[in-house]
Amino acid sequence: MSSTGTQVSGANHTGANHAEHPVTDQQLDVAAGVLALLADRTRLALLHRLGQGEADVTTLTAASNAARTSVSQHLAKLRLAGLVTTRKDGRRVVYALRHGHLRRLVDEALNVADHEIGSLPTHD
Repeated sequence: MSSTGTQVSGANHTGANHAEHPVTDQQLDVAAGVLALLADRTRLALLHRLGQGEADVTTLTAASNAARTSVSQHLAKLRLAGLVTTRKDGRRVVYALRHGHLRRLVDEALNVADHEIGSLPTHD
């Protein structure tokens, strides 16, 4: 807000007017990096499960149908990329998505898959 109480134009976080704002090289680089991380079946499964709420490695291993060591390695990549957060709960490490944008991105990717698999009509 400005000193007059009017809304100051800033970054649009809703995506509603994305065509009105030019995309920067930095945004494209970061977005490409995020999408590259999502381009792995195990990481996508982990992020999908974390979209439902916090979980530990045991829960995430069961949800992804991957080996525990593989899950741990994927979680480390996601944590280093800043896509997931961790907290200690006694001896357990609990993982969570960093923000809802990522949950929605995973959900939309899975919606695209539903359309491709089911030959559903396109829509906006």
